[in-house]
Amino acid sequence: MSWSENKSCAVRASDLVGCRYRLRQRRTHPEVPEPPEALLRQPQVDAARAAVFDNLPVKRALGDGSARRFTRVDLDPARPAESVTATRAAMARGADLITNAVLTGTVDGVEVVAEVDVLARRGATSTYMPVMISNHRVARAHDGEPRMRFIPTGRLSLGAPIAVAARARHHTVDGYRLALAHLLLGAASDGWGALIGQDRTRAYLVESTRYVAPLRDALAQPIPEAPRRLKQCASCRFWPLCESQLTAADDISLVFPGGRADSFRERGIDTVAGLIDANLGEPSRIAEAWREGVPVLRRRGAAPVPRADVEVDVDMEAYLDQGAYLWGAFDGEAYHAFVTWEEVGAAAEEANFAAFWSWLMGMRDQAHAEGKTFAAYCYAAGGENHWLTSSAKRFGAVELAEVQRFIVSDEWIDVFAYARRHLVGTDGLGLKVLGPVAGFTWEDEDVDGERSVALRLAARRGDAQAREMLLRYNEDDCRGTRAVREFLAAGAPGVPDL
Repeated sequence: MSWSENKSCAVRASDLVGCRYRLRQRRTHPEVPEPPEALLRQPQVDAARAAVFDNLPVKRALGDGSARRFTRVDLDPARPAESVTATRAAMARGADLITNAVLTGTVDGVEVVAEVDVLARRGATSTYMPVMISNHRVARAHDGEPRMRFIPTGRLSLGAPIAVAARARHHTVDGYRLALAHLLLGAASDGWGALIGQDRTRAYLVESTRYVAPLRDALAQPIPEAPRRLKQCASCRFWPLCESQLTAADDISLVFPGGRADSFRERGIDTVAGLIDANLGEPSRIAEAWREGVPVLRRRGAAPVPRADVEVDVDMEAYLDQGAYLWGAFDGEAYHAFVTWEEVGAAAEEANFAAFWSWLMGMRDQAHAEGKTFAAYCYAAGGENHWLTSSAKRFGAVELAEVQRFIVSDEWIDVFAYARRHLVGTDGLGLKVLGPVAGFTWEDEDVDGERSVALRLAARRGDAQAREMLLRYNEDDCRGTRAVREFLAAGAPGVPDL
């Protein structure tokens, strides 16, 4: 069945990214509520929109002239059906800014809807530029000639674009949102849109037309007849329904989600039982372990995690792509939290990072002075490495070269890298997977990286319980890292061989 063969529910840009089967489920089971995880994300979305809307102009500024009255129309997001007519009416009246706009129509025979955060009139013309608010970072500073243009959020429909040395960071769903709005605007679009990312003060200009062809290709793709397990299934409201279908079909994606099962499907192996019977070595053994409820298998001959006289386990918490607000460390006896509840990206984050770095290097220097070896550990170093180097680059309190030397040294150890050499997981090798295998449990089992974003927003507002939970979550990640590496150092006792 193609997208256009079922018009009971208009297609949104988000329906074209990730799981395509989700649209079928949404049309068939509209009564299924959003999961708690999605509700926790909503305050983050609301905060972003509020920050932008509060900054949008409401009148002309000095120097803008007064030949024409500036008109801003704020539609009610709780009444999307009424907003369709109200959006077109506001455009017909020549409103300069329209917030919470909704556009509907047909694209290539498909009923679609575009929810546009802001429609900004292009000067004195009759054209409008769709402006989308995203929690992605949509541009990153880049040395060299100006590559992008932006309009300050507070000058939308009033100010001229400003050239800046930056590179766009493309996210498919953001491109689809702009392309969909462009097509639905028709003659009222001049082909340009804008994205407001984590810097809420800038609306970066983007050619909406460049995403039209990919959007049309996506609309032409068929809706899958059956589900397949993907990474995002864990947070999808329809997962209980899909899981029962996948289990009944014994679908191979239960063990190898996403595209990891494609090579087996090409060989005619579509089920877990089929993979086990195929006797393909490691993949078949993993499938067999999954069937038996065994979460982890052990490889033979892998080297254990290096040990030191003085050991520190580190875990970091960042708010989106804006900054790291919490650096936690467990020294084997006590947990040390270096945290700021103030806004990241400014003096408070710099001082907090400098305090953590000074403490960590102080631990190392003291160990060396006493003739002892030192090692700091983290789990999956990508995040920590990014924020160690990024913090040193953004702030002057810590020397970048010193941070870089430490990251590549033998004293900074990624436990996950050793876990991958030593173990195979039937559902990944994340810290939350291996922790229980190593005998460690989290006090707040429902807290993860995504929920921590919502907790951070609450903590910024002074919520003492949210602050305590974030610190407890970070401490458990530090302690969990130690538990896993000690488990690996002991040879992963009790884990069956691959």
